[in-house]
Amino acid sequence: MTPRRRRLVLVLGILAGVSVAGALALSAFRQNVTFYFVPSQVAQGTLRPGQQFRLGGLVEKGSVSRQPGSMEVHFTVTDYKRQIPVIYTGVLPDLFREGAGVIAMGQMLPDGTFQAQEVLAKHDQYYRPPGIGPKLDTRQGAPRDAALQQAPATASAGPSQAAAEHP
Repeated sequence: MTPRRRRLVLVLGILAGVSVAGALALSAFRQNVTFYFVPSQVAQGTLRPGQQFRLGGLVEKGSVSRQPGSMEVHFTVTDYKRQIPVIYTGVLPDLFREGAGVIAMGQMLPDGTFQAQEVLAKHDQYYRPPGIGPKLDTRQGAPRDAALQQAPATASAGPSQAAAEHP
């Protein structure tokens, strides 16, 4: 075999190996990705019984009930079109509340109830942790908070003093 042909076989072998490795990685990634479904999609029956999936939506107001003496919680997830009752046993996240977004990982039971093994609370795009919101707003030239926007300007404060007070 000539050196030129040997290099060609080597390059083709490397390309084939990289292609197979990429295809295997992509296949594994697709199998491990878990999307969440809203109650309307679950009601369409596109999921197999016993299939693990994530249920996303809002916790319906007035639907949260706890079993006395246990960690079992019952609540309803809605997308304002359909509702799905959920059972969860465990500690709920701090942001969990009625009317807030939630994602629950689990499976449907034969009676149409969702049995959750994990519950994640979502927050809206306006959420800022306490104390950090005002600091983040000043970076883009936005006022530090709403109180500063409404504060009346004082006549005694000169330009240099006002600049020192509002970095």
